Amino acid sequence: MQTMLMAKKLKDWTRVAVTVVLVSALAACGGGGGGDSGSSGSSSGSTGGSTGGSSGGTSTSGLPASPTQQPIAANAANTVAISVNRGVTGVINIPTISVTVCVPNTTTCQTINNIQVDTGSFGLRIANAALNSTMQGALPVSSISGGSPLGECATFADGYTWGSVRTATVTIGGETTTAAVPVQIIGDTAAGTTAPTGCGSGAAENTPSDLGANGIIGIGTALYDCGSTCANASTAATYSNYFSCPGGTSCTRATVPLASQVANPVAKFPVDNNGVIVQMPPISNNGQASATGTLVFGIGTQSNNGLGSAQVLTTDAYGDLTGSVFNGSTTTAFLDSGSNGYFFNDSSLTLCGSSFPGFYCPSSAQTRSITLVGANAAQATASIGILSASTLFNSGTNYAFNDLAGQLGGLAAFDLGLPFFYGRHVYHGFDLKSNGGTQAPFVAYAS
Repeated sequence: MQTMLMAKKLKDWTRVAVTVVLVSALAACGGGGGGDSGSSGSSSGSTGGSTGGSSGGTSTSGLPASPTQQPIAANAANTVAISVNRGVTGVINIPTISVTVCVPNTTTCQTINNIQVDTGSFGLRIANAALNSTMQGALPVSSISGGSPLGECATFADGYTWGSVRTATVTIGGETTTAAVPVQIIGDTAAGTTAPTGCGSGAAENTPSDLGANGIIGIGTALYDCGSTCANASTAATYSNYFSCPGGTSCTRATVPLASQVANPVAKFPVDNNGVIVQMPPISNNGQASATGTLVFGIGTQSNNGLGSAQVLTTDAYGDLTGSVFNGSTTTAFLDSGSNGYFFNDSSLTLCGSSFPGFYCPSSAQTRSITLVGANAAQATASIGILSASTLFNSGTNYAFNDLAGQLGGLAAFDLGLPFFYGRHVYHGFDLKSNGGTQAPFVAYAS
């Protein structure tokens, strides 16, 4: 069995500038609110497995009842299948879809598999190594004043990514953006071969093997990955994650209007553009080799995407529920499919030690509950189960787990990662108020 380190994803730079929020060295532990240098461990089996199948034998007595919602069939235009399996490098709990990108106003296109579905970030990011040579040369490079190519840097706890911003028409399932949208091409040197000073510390993570996927599609509540912070010169000069590098050198932070920022592509669909629903099937508490769900576009726009009885919890612009309560203390909670476990701080849970650093390894099955509180004062109680990460990982062939948890380090936050999504329909409504609409950002779930 292979053990891999992973660092926390960050939703922002100390709550001032929204960063790109990328999966880190192989696994994607989510984060909300500020930087954290802590890290957790991730593990993957050394071989693939067939659909179904569990590790068997592990006692799950003491776990809460598992949610039982099934995904709808991914056969409508506003749907696409989600897969959790061995994927690109055998990282656990990485939900992926296929995305097609086209050179604007042409039929030159490429479908790219294994793009991670991340409700904790905003915008499409594709590893340059996943593009064929035609697409690498044909996707238009974005530029700003003076004609300098536009580059973008994403920083997180144990490293950084650097790449160009290019434009592409994006198709997912049967939905296509109305026009070309800015996307980040991770590892592309068109904007400069060397990451600028201040881009980040640690190792560069610009390849599929670094990311554990061929790219990331951020479909969280925000419409753009940086918003007003990067659009306003007064804040962009200090906090922008975009850079201008004339001649590939002497990079400086750039002010970038919203229209040129990496954008949530679902919000650019002609219809079904106000949110998404991530639907994952219920799975065995001992884990499974794989799982197949459905990503649904739009909320309340078609017969297959209504809210039903799901409780709506309005969030801040980042999709965070800042007034939630865990163990008697107020905390920030978020529903993040881009995290491969539950991540929170609980000193009563035993940590695994050096074999799986940062993960919890309790001697028996555990249950924890958090009260999720929306900005609209609506509340919902979420109960989660926790089994020893060591026991789960020792299955060797399972890649889908619903009861994996780890420590979040110094953040006062509670990350409801992909395990929370199994057996549930989880909604993320977009922040349309920022675009002149009336819908506030929200999350909701039915189980």
